[in-house]
Amino acid sequence: MILLRHGQSEFNVVFTATRRDPGITDPKLTALGQAQAEAAADALAAAGIRRIIASPYTRALQTAAPIARRLGVPVHVNPIVRERYAFTCDVGTPRSALARDWPQHDFAGIEEVWWPAVEEPAASVAARAARFRAEIAALPDWAETLVVSHWGFILSLTGESAANGTWLRCDPAAPPPKRVVWHP
Repeated sequence: MILLRHGQSEFNVVFTATRRDPGITDPKLTALGQAQAEAAADALAAAGIRRIIASPYTRALQTAAPIARRLGVPVHVNPIVRERYAFTCDVGTPRSALARDWPQHDFAGIEEVWWPAVEEPAASVAARAARFRAEIAALPDWAETLVVSHWGFILSLTGESAANGTWLRCDPAAPPPKRVVWHP
């Protein structure tokens, strides 16, 4: 499968510069983030993608949108690939509002409030990543899947720290990383 970290968000700009939570809930992509999403769509156009799974956060949905449009592939929204709940940016948008704003996406599998109420331990993200790895590995066409996700989830799944707008391949049948170091 291909893992794509969402493009630069309004949160990323401030947090990168200050290392402080700017208090932005469910931030949108910046102009650079939109450009990164378009660049990913260009780079992945010939990758044979037939399934797109995206996190319910707006920044991930905005990143998936140009790829879905270009390929004519629907976006299946799945909170299992969401970010670790640790900052204000990890407060999501309710399912009903997302479905209204993104009517072309499949929100059937998520609850109205799909993000946790309290900070999520890194071990919980690792458990979600392991569960997702097993679910995807069981699919015969996992190699044709694009997952639009976040730094913490991709780190838990692969052991690699992905920059905004970058993508990497992941074999879900391969052994998971032995040790993941969290340092946002």
